[in-house]
Amino acid sequence: MSDRICPVADAVKRLSDAIAEGRLKHARGRQLAQDILRLMQDISSGRGGPEHLPAMESLAQRLCAEIPHRACQETGKWLQSVFGEQREVFLSHLETRTCPDADCVRLAPAPCQMSCPAGIDVPSYVTLVGEGRDEEAIELIRKDNPFPWVCGLVCTNPCEFMCVRGRIDTPVSIKYLKGFAAERAMSDRLYRNPEPSADNGRKVAIVGAGPAGLTAAYYLALKGYRVTVIDALPMAGGMMMVGIPRYRLPREVIDQEVAMIEDLGVLFRFNTRVGKDVTFNQLREEGFEAFLIAVGAHASLTVGIPGEDRYPQVVDAIAFLRRVALGDRHMPGKRVAIIGGGNVAMDAARTCVRLGCHEVSVIYRRTRSEMPANEEEVEQAEEEGIRFSFLTIPIEILGADCALTSLKCMRTELGPPDDSGRRRPVPVERSDYLLDVDAVIPAIGQTVDYSGLTDLETLKWSRRHTVGVNIASMETSVEGVFAAGDAVSGPATVVEAIGGGKRAAGAIDRYLCGIPQPNMPPVPVRRGRMAFTQIPASTKMSLQRPNMPMLNDERRRVTFQQVELGYPENAVREEARRCLRCDVCIRCGRCVEICRDKMGVDALRMGYLNFDHPGPTDFRMTAERCILCGACAANCPTGAIRMEDWGDERVLSLCGTVLNRLKVETCEMCGRVIGPARYHDFIRKRIKGINQHVTDRVLCLECARKSAVENQLEAGPPKILV
Repeated sequence: MSDRICPVADAVKRLSDAIAEGRLKHARGRQLAQDILRLMQDISSGRGGPEHLPAMESLAQRLCAEIPHRACQETGKWLQSVFGEQREVFLSHLETRTCPDADCVRLAPAPCQMSCPAGIDVPSYVTLVGEGRDEEAIELIRKDNPFPWVCGLVCTNPCEFMCVRGRIDTPVSIKYLKGFAAERAMSDRLYRNPEPSADNGRKVAIVGAGPAGLTAAYYLALKGYRVTVIDALPMAGGMMMVGIPRYRLPREVIDQEVAMIEDLGVLFRFNTRVGKDVTFNQLREEGFEAFLIAVGAHASLTVGIPGEDRYPQVVDAIAFLRRVALGDRHMPGKRVAIIGGGNVAMDAARTCVRLGCHEVSVIYRRTRSEMPANEEEVEQAEEEGIRFSFLTIPIEILGADCALTSLKCMRTELGPPDDSGRRRPVPVERSDYLLDVDAVIPAIGQTVDYSGLTDLETLKWSRRHTVGVNIASMETSVEGVFAAGDAVSGPATVVEAIGGGKRAAGAIDRYLCGIPQPNMPPVPVRRGRMAFTQIPASTKMSLQRPNMPMLNDERRRVTFQQVELGYPENAVREEARRCLRCDVCIRCGRCVEICRDKMGVDALRMGYLNFDHPGPTDFRMTAERCILCGACAANCPTGAIRMEDWGDERVLSLCGTVLNRLKVETCEMCGRVIGPARYHDFIRKRIKGINQHVTDRVLCLECARKSAVENQLEAGPPKILV
């Protein structure tokens, strides 16, 4: 690898340091420098476009000409020289989206962070939690996600799916660690907002108080904007509040995290429906300069079978869950059928159990293994006595005198795959039967209710009936109007909506500041490089993911009390220590190759480095074979594997996991530390037969040379000793 430093990466670092160290004391000058830094970061992460370089040159010129501050003017001149002298390098980054020197991608995020829709620096906060620094962990998480407590309870944890530890045994319990830290920080009154920027007087309206809208409000408020959130519901939270049952997500968790956003000066207008109670034109007249549509997917899809719209006992799952969340705790019927196999279906079924329904059945057209619901949700539903009818489709809802009496179903078998890649359910002839029920709750999907957006006549929609946006900037076809969350993606997860809200906030800020938008969605960036937590290899291998303590089944069936009780503190700290720190170790395998192929020692058993075909991993084996030559550490490109002297021991560690430690020997002549005996034995075996003048004395290189000279003078050729 070349010693040359990429000019783009170097410029990003130098400008970032100048801002962080407070050298640019003029407020407007500092803002211009921050705008230039954001554009350079776009280029260094492959997100820039052709307008980025001219925009940076213009901002640098303004920094020189408009700001009466010496440090700002000097920074502007330096930037102008960089953009001029290194213009070809910047253009190469923009056109090829590669960095020949590898500096712009050296700090690549870990797989867990790359899979997080909010881009949270997972390894760093997991390390902080493991060290008991919960307040710092939450502060770091909220740089990318203002709802760590909510996500610690209901996130679908895609990060755990990509967790490298899962190739050894089981993934790190990332979600629950986040939830523990958030609850502990809130309980200890250590859950604090960052200091917002000064009020800039500019107003932004957000339609929808769900996770996307609230996230955008949080980040815009931090930037000094006056944010107003409008929602048709009587409280904030959106689908978090009326779509997720209280036994999974207690209302007080949402209320407390929303209160943190309200403390930043965000205003709320509840019980207000856009398009009916207020229009976009009226909001423009009030002085709002930008708008975010974050209305969520509150409308349900219909099953499309006879009798669906004939009986009042047929109620869609979204309306049912909303009704219960708003305080109506009447059971829909004694025997209820839920149609669908997703998380909403599981929520509706488990809610029915808690309302006192005698029998609750879930009707799903495919097999259990193909259910889109989270496995843990399905397992908990089974524990609560819910029945499942797989390979079954409903074909008609029957009743008499406006009262529903049964659901006519038909069995299916799996045929060829459909557009989703799953095998299509094919009805089995003459297999229909009646299921005695007195209520049916369809939960087959959701869509966006766009009735309040009709006055945006030029607003474009996608083929999936969602708002059409530029996915990089979240801009719609209407000037100054952005969209995020389920309104763009369709029904998705809380953390996906949070990620969309964060992107939209950044795009709105760029729009109002006149800064060009990026051409590609942002790539998660590392927030820092935490010091490693030291742990013996034997402990690293023996720690196991703990089981989540649960409320007992009897209590779960009669109350909306939270089902998952949370890990005890000792389990949390130990679980965090299972992290492999993949933000530093990039799993290139160079250490294994050097040890096995170059040194011939083969002391590193790390089968997890092979992503597609992981083999056995045992960190403990290193201590049996390792000679502490240091070849692996010398060739590690990131510093993940290190060899250091601790007192009279030489220690080899991988991201804090101590792989081997041996006593070092000292030179018999001068007393200098020269390494462990196992390494000296290895060298002697390698040169045996090559040099006949090797002795058993332990000498450093300098003393060995002196001794060799003396021996040569006395009796011929010198003895070579390591």
